[in-house]
Amino acid sequence: MTAQLELGLDTFGDVTSATDGAVSSHAQVIRDIVDEAVLADECGIDFIGLGEHHRADFAVSAPEIVLATIAGRTRRIHLGTAVTVLSSDDPIRVFQRFSTLNAASGGRAEAILGRGSFIESFPLFGFDLKQYEVLFEEKLEIFAQLAAGQPVTWSGATRPPLNNQKVFPALESGPLKTWIGVGGSPESVVRAAHYRLPLMIAIIGGAPSRFKPFVDLYLRALEEAGAPLLPVGVHSHGFVAQTDELAREEYWADYKGMRDRIGTERGWPPFTATEFEREISHGSLYLGSPETVARKIATTGKALGLARFDMKYSAGRLPHAKMMRCIELYGTKVIPLVRDMMS
Repeated sequence: MTAQLELGLDTFGDVTSATDGAVSSHAQVIRDIVDEAVLADECGIDFIGLGEHHRADFAVSAPEIVLATIAGRTRRIHLGTAVTVLSSDDPIRVFQRFSTLNAASGGRAEAILGRGSFIESFPLFGFDLKQYEVLFEEKLEIFAQLAAGQPVTWSGATRPPLNNQKVFPALESGPLKTWIGVGGSPESVVRAAHYRLPLMIAIIGGAPSRFKPFVDLYLRALEEAGAPLLPVGVHSHGFVAQTDELAREEYWADYKGMRDRIGTERGWPPFTATEFEREISHGSLYLGSPETVARKIATTGKALGLARFDMKYSAGRLPHAKMMRCIELYGTKVIPLVRDMMS
């Protein structure tokens, strides 16, 4: 854990409600995301992550392009994904996009790689879900070599072999910061340690403390591999308003709508107000006033020994104006409070 806990924001580019109550277009959502990231930069937020999805309720399918636009309008904020679905992409092209973004932004790019919690990209790009594990493993092996700034020598089952292959543009100053995003699988945690890459844990429900065994497993695996200590981060949902009551009022309907829509696909029961309150009080929903959210982030940061906390501030149809106010409060109020609590 570091006293200078990095604090970031994530969005999946959820399709929002416009000011007249209509559904926003994908194009408008993408333009709004750029404005949200610019505000985050102005407010001192450390990182902005954009999720990759290939479905109607999320607007961002090519996050690196949106991030490149953001890079041209910002000065300091780090730019990454939440997550890149490496299994259904080409690892060389993914690296080239990130190395290009890194060059254009002056070294601010970060890749967060994962298998994703949605499967639409597999049939879309012609990949077999039966190869879910091997696709990620083999592509990560290639990407890890590239991220370290090395030519690639590799052979496997999912693509033609590579022999001392150089890939361009080359990294300008050291390795590309690359995280492995995990949902709580021990195998995924050990894999991150094997490749000596930082660990980003997506906690979307339940007490954050239940993930402490996974952090301990990661640290043990690093030690056994003779690797140095590496950062651990957490991604969770949250929303900030002036008061706890206002945060609940502004967030509930849109968050429930998102949960129920996805839950219908996955066989979950409807999300209840009781569950909502439980996630706020004891779970992984960082919702409330700046003071309430800061206390909860600091508690999680200390319990898990975090180097980074990223809050997913978008939620279903939650309007752009409400998210902008949340971003402002997160940057100007929550972050200073967390830093003070962690010092």
